[in-house]
Amino acid sequence: MADLSVKLGGLELKNPVMTASGTFGYGLEFADFVNLEEIGGIIMKGTTIEHREGNPYPRMAEIPMGMINAVGMQNKGVHYFAENIYPKVRDIDTNMIVNLGGTTLESYVECAKVVNGLDKIPAIELNISCPNQRSTGGGGMAWGVDPVSAAEVVEAVRKVYDKTLIVKLTPNVTDIVSIAKAVESAGADAVSLINTVLGMAIDIEKQKPVISTKTGGMSGPAVKPLALRMVWQVAHAVNIPVVGLGGIMKAEDAIEFLLAGATAVEIGTANFIDPAITVKVAKGINEYLDRKGYKSVNEIIGLV
Repeated sequence: MADLSVKLGGLELKNPVMTASGTFGYGLEFADFVNLEEIGGIIMKGTTIEHREGNPYPRMAEIPMGMINAVGMQNKGVHYFAENIYPKVRDIDTNMIVNLGGTTLESYVECAKVVNGLDKIPAIELNISCPNQRSTGGGGMAWGVDPVSAAEVVEAVRKVYDKTLIVKLTPNVTDIVSIAKAVESAGADAVSLINTVLGMAIDIEKQKPVISTKTGGMSGPAVKPLALRMVWQVAHAVNIPVVGLGGIMKAEDAIEFLLAGATAVEIGTANFIDPAITVKVAKGINEYLDRKGYKSVNEIIGLV
């Protein structure tokens, strides 16, 4: 059996497979279907400083080769998380990571301060790329489409957050490399990409968009080639680890991202189809490494 362990800055993962935020709840919801401790890391649903109801229903729909959603980071706020969710997840033997969102610079900073005080949360994934916050107060993607604003929010959070800082990037930009370089310079320990692609679907019988916000984030197999290209570009441009995600449905997809330069991967949409897909992908990566004669997953990272 190959060594599947990898590192994202100071964060050690037992294997390179994590869950994508918004597709795995707080992990607890999947405990009956998969051994959570066999997953390299669980990135929990988006958390903000304030309680958010999210966008009006309908806000999720299946489309060919994927899904489109506009949930809008519905959550009960970081203080509720700290008081009610954290005690239930703190002793799970894997990396429990908070995906942290905001609308203003101050809201990002205040939320990060709270999470920084939770000793069993070893990292945050700073979400400056959510396309679905626009109709629920702004923020999200607005911070991630410009190198200057992206660096500004990362630098501000870095001042109050002293553990591993992963920054999640949006594909809805012309030059994702410039954004990645900017957040690296501002203090990010790693970057994750891509978040969902802004898209739309229309019901021709009702003659209206299928989700309430008209546009939303598209995910699933359709975005994989785009995600893979961006991961490859960013991995060759920065000196911090890259986490790849976007359309990973099986081990072979994850291996492509590793070869393109990703140190770890996140699985999102596939969790809705197979709740145990994360563990299956990790096993598939191991089988590939054994078949090819590699002793460690690190040997194949960035071979392309």
